[in-house]
Amino acid sequence: MSVLSLAGVDVHRGEARVVRDVSLEAEAGAVTVVLGSNGSGKSTLMDGVAGLARVSSGTIHLGGGPIGRLPAYKRARAGLGYVEQSRTVFRTLSVEQNLRVARSGEGDLDAVYRLFPELERRRHLQAGHLSGGEQQMLALGRALVADPRVMLIDEMSMGLAPVVVRRLMLAVREMTGLGIAILLVEQFAALALEIGTRAYVLRKGRVVYSGACARLKDDDGLLHESYFGTAPPGEGEPA
Repeated sequence: MSVLSLAGVDVHRGEARVVRDVSLEAEAGAVTVVLGSNGSGKSTLMDGVAGLARVSSGTIHLGGGPIGRLPAYKRARAGLGYVEQSRTVFRTLSVEQNLRVARSGEGDLDAVYRLFPELERRRHLQAGHLSGGEQQMLALGRALVADPRVMLIDEMSMGLAPVVVRRLMLAVREMTGLGIAILLVEQFAALALEIGTRAYVLRKGRVVYSGACARLKDDDGLLHESYFGTAPPGEGEPA
């Protein structure tokens, strides 16, 4: 069942229209992946959904209700969580204090600790003393205890080692067991496609591929063409 849906969405950065006529859906209990080369509009799209960039046309629905005209804080109250690239944590607060500050209603701290035992072992440590990977775990945990219906995750791999990224990807897949719809923007395409169900590829702000993650994962040529608009070097040349 679709929890988040976009139809014909344009998003601006200042006077520039960066995202053009994007339609997509994210389902409960699944990871929906958004891919594309640098500058394709992925992060601008996420900011538009979150209410941090101007949506000039189109509609955004969360749980069947329109949220496209709501300010960011009201979208969050409606159940939209956002994990940005910057790993937003309170560096001088402990891990547990960070989670309690972000907690909404019955948000479950124990669920975060089950997902990330690394955080439980460091629950009394200041967030500023965590490694980059642990800070990203905490950012995900902070979003989780806010009890979201949809979680936007933008480039969580930024600056992290591949082994840490894989650990985070597996945790994101586990989070779908809580019934959350996850919209994941990621530059580690192969890993994202492993955990995703449906993929969208943006090029110059437009959707150029919409379909199963498995199809992109198994067809390197299709993935390359979706990113760059051309076949990989060597393909299509006469024998």
